[in-house]
Amino acid sequence: MTHELRVRRSEIIATVLVALLAAVAVFALWPRDRDPATRATGTMEQVQVSDADLAAARAAAGAIPCPAPTGAAPAGPLAGVTAPCLGAPGSVDVGAALAGRPALINVWASWCVPCREELPALAEYAARPGAVPVLTIDTRDDPRAALSLLGELGVELPSVIDTDGALRAALDVPPALPASYVVRADGTVTRVDPPIPFRTADDVAAAVERLS
Repeated sequence: MTHELRVRRSEIIATVLVALLAAVAVFALWPRDRDPATRATGTMEQVQVSDADLAAARAAAGAIPCPAPTGAAPAGPLAGVTAPCLGAPGSVDVGAALAGRPALINVWASWCVPCREELPALAEYAARPGAVPVLTIDTRDDPRAALSLLGELGVELPSVIDTDGALRAALDVPPALPASYVVRADGTVTRVDPPIPFRTADDVAAAVERLS
């Protein structure tokens, strides 16, 4: 084989290797749907399920009722926003359920790893004497997976399902979860910032005290 042919062969092999490496890189970076909630648009969306579909998951997680209206007039961005209860049949008027008193809202999802670590701290805080009511919002998620996680963690926090994204819009929830908000007695809402997941019940209490 002449020197010229050897050089040409080397160039061809190098070109093929570059093409193969490029193809592998494209394949590795190509977005894939890892959850049924992402199939339609490539972004996480809320899975729509009925009360009948949730019956088994609710039974396994334990009955987790949602708050009833306080009787005070709702105000602020949550006034008039309703959402299905996650742990029990029925819907919740979120603004009416939190009206007239300070409260803490936590937005989470079963696929969110920091949420998994934060939920027990929220539950521990909520069980303390003098704690403000804690309402969690399951968003961009499969509610059955959400109930399964609550059961696995032994967390019995009331939660609603952000079925249509109305709660995300009202609270201006950022893409990254979890996100927490303190609701004041007058209905105004303040996001806990910086958005560092709570590690302990003391962390939760400090944020509530600071922003109430």
